[in-house]
This record gives sequence, C-alpha cells and structure tokens, in this order.
Amino acid sequence: MKKWLLILGIITCTLGLTACGKEDDVTPFMTGSAAEAYVTENINNMNMHAQSGTQDQVTDPVWLAAVESWEQAIEEIGSYEEIVEIKNKLGEEDGVIDVRVKGEWRDATVEFVFEDSAVVNVTTNVEYSFGEKMEKAALNTLLGMGTVFVVLILISLIIGCFGFIPKLQDKLSKKSKKKKQQAAPVDHTIAQIIEQEELSDDLELVAVIAAAIAASEGASSTDGFVVRSIRRAGTKRQRA
Repeated sequence: MKKWLLILGIITCTLGLTACGKEDDVTPFMTGSAAEAYVTENINNMNMHAQSGTQDQVTDPVWLAAVESWEQAIEEIGSYEEIVEIKNKLGEEDGVIDVRVKGEWRDATVEFVFEDSAVVNVTTNVEYSFGEKMEKAALNTLLGMGTVFVVLILISLIIGCFGFIPKLQDKLSKKSKKKKQQAAPVDHTIAQIIEQEELSDDLELVAVIAAAIAASEGASSTDGFVVRSIRRAGTKRQRA
C-alpha cells in the first residue's frame, strides 16, 4: 500500500511540474501573412538598392546597414531568386523573423530583429556547405601556421647574423691598427728631422757662409761681422 502511495505521489509531482512549466500562448504583433508580406517587400527593396547601387538614397541607418549586409552576401550567393522559408518567432512586442532565401550559387538567411514592435537590425548570413566550411577552416589553419613559420625563419636568420658582427668588428679594429702603425714611423721620422735641424750647430757651415759673405763684401777677414742665423732659401732673406 505504501509503495503505491509513493508512486502516485511521484506521478502527481511530475504532472504538477509539467503544468507549471507550460508557457501561455502569445499572440505575435505581426501575423504570418503580414510578416510574409513585410519581409518579401523589404528583401526586394534591399536587392533593388544593391543591384542598382543606390545605397546612398537610404537614410535610415538600420536599413542602410541591412542593404550593405545584403550586398556583401550577394557576392557569395549570386543573384537572388526566391524566398524558400519564413520562420516567425515574434512575440507581443519583440522577436525575430528568419527568412531563408535561395541564391544562384548558395542559400542565405536574412534575420529581422524587432524590439518594441520596430525593426532594429537586419543581417544576411550566407549558408555554406560542410565541405566549404572545412575548406575555409583548412585555409585559415594553413595561413596561420605559414605566418608563424615565416616569422620563426626570419627570427632564426636575424639570430644567425649576430655571429658575423664580432668578425666585422675584429676586421675593422685590425684595419685601424694597421693604419696607425703605418702612420707612426713617418711622423716619428719627420719629428726627428725637424729636431735635428733645430738642434744642429754646424760650425763648418757657419764658417763657409761667413767667408762667402766676406768675399762678396770685399773684406779680407770675417772679423767685422757675425753670422747670427741661417734660414732656408725661399722663406726670408738671410741676415748677417
């Protein structure tokens, strides 16, 4: 007896929960025939503006975005042919209407979103087959992996070039050292020559020059003058 009472209680609770979860019937603000006429007219208008290129004549930002979305979808689905299916998911003031349209190459779904009984967004989504989706996924994967590998190769090449930098520095330093070593002896030799010229005291040369000057003056001896300095010809006149 207790067992049957337990089973009856479980069944009663289950039925009660089912009754509580049942939603009340909601009457949409736009009926089936009205929704069909609405979406048909607007899809035809979007297609007309996209084909004629008169998007600039659309002033409402919602419908301007709708025309641009439809124009992008047309490039994938081809020319628009007909409406295949309409799913009315409207409530009392808001909701969505999904419209499946047939194109020359593919189908697409036009989504009309309503809030407060007014349309707020219209988007056209292209429907791709499973094979096309897999192909796009494979291409995206290859593109991503290829980009990564190219970047890694460039990084490895840059790191490999770092080994040549010390060699170039060594070559440049060796060249600079050779130039200094070649220039140093010449400078030292010139300095020695100048030093020897400045510190020389050649008495014989002074005597010869004094005798020559005495002879040119007609003097019998060099006692009347003294040679104070000797300079190279072409700089200044010699003084006695």
